[in-house]
Amino acid sequence: MKKVLFLALAAASFSFTACESKKEEAVEQQAENVRDNAEMKADSLTENADAKADAMEEGADKMAPATETPAEEVKK
Repeated sequence: MKKVLFLALAAASFSFTACESKKEEAVEQQAENVRDNAEMKADSLTENADAKADAMEEGADKMAPATETPAEEVKK
């Protein structure tokens, strides 16, 4: 009899833990929203950093001929 009662209590406890409450769902949704917003901000920061790096690289490429000329003259 004790085994049957124990198994019934175990089954009941599993069924209660499997059900999600409205409050738990709301908290999970809020956490998901926070994660999504953080990902969007991180993507935006990465895109901005990439754009700035590209602009700096283009600027450096434009400067390269000006810096190469004196070095070549010094070698002569």
